[in-house]
Amino acid sequence: MSSVELIVTHPGSAHKDDFLACSALLALHEVAIERRDPEEEELRNPNICVVDVGHEHDPERRNFDHHQFPRDHPPICALSLVLQYIGVYEDAQRFCEWLEPAEWLDCRGPKDTAEYLGVGRDIINKLNSPIDITLLRRFGLSSKIEPGQPLWEIMKMVGADLLDFLKTLHARVEFVAQHAEHWEIENGKGSFKVIYLPRTEPLPAEPSMGIVRYVEEQGLGEEVIGLVYPDRRGQGYGLSRYKDHPDLDFTRIEAEDDVHFAHKKGFVAKTSATEVLRLRELLQIAWQSE
Repeated sequence: MSSVELIVTHPGSAHKDDFLACSALLALHEVAIERRDPEEEELRNPNICVVDVGHEHDPERRNFDHHQFPRDHPPICALSLVLQYIGVYEDAQRFCEWLEPAEWLDCRGPKDTAEYLGVGRDIINKLNSPIDITLLRRFGLSSKIEPGQPLWEIMKMVGADLLDFLKTLHARVEFVAQHAEHWEIENGKGSFKVIYLPRTEPLPAEPSMGIVRYVEEQGLGEEVIGLVYPDRRGQGYGLSRYKDHPDLDFTRIEAEDDVHFAHKKGFVAKTSATEVLRLRELLQIAWQSE
């Protein structure tokens, strides 16, 4: 495979898809980004990645534009094409809930995206944050982004984290599958199911992330209402609702001596307890089903 020398993307206003597409490529190729229209010979040069411009999709030549697709083509953006090239697009579709709205926004605009998501048009803008605004603005104002510049370093981190998440996801789920216990908790009013991940050495970087994906992969979403997993900030455990199930309310345990945090909305708590019997007892107290 030939090496990459440069990434070229369009000038002017920047969007989430070209920013993230370039970020993902930076995680693989630590080269400069130039924001300008590509030369014809650059479209033919596989050593230059051309992103979201050029009216050509040719992964072998590393050209990743979608604007030439017909109007009725399923929503797909430059980021989608780059993730396909890297070989992680199918996992991204399954596990990155933000990807489909990003594709729709780039291809169909905010009005159609809002209708597709079943929300009001004003909701789309309300989901923006200063992080989105600043990074895209700074990217749009730049003509060349090079290694060592703060924006380049941030983009590389974003791309590296995205690819790390996608490439290690199956290993995280497999780790949970090997260690997780399925608990049936009873308290005299009935029973409910919880997934418990015991503390191991070494501890996974983000234990709660893998356990959520495990529940989805195993098709347990209709049965499980709670999760228990090692707390990365201490020796105890985190307790949380699965999919914000209303029957668990962790404000009911906030006065317990070994509970040092319970969110006021009741969806998560942290405890110094480590014994299985005590963890199960806290879950019994938090359960409020009649």
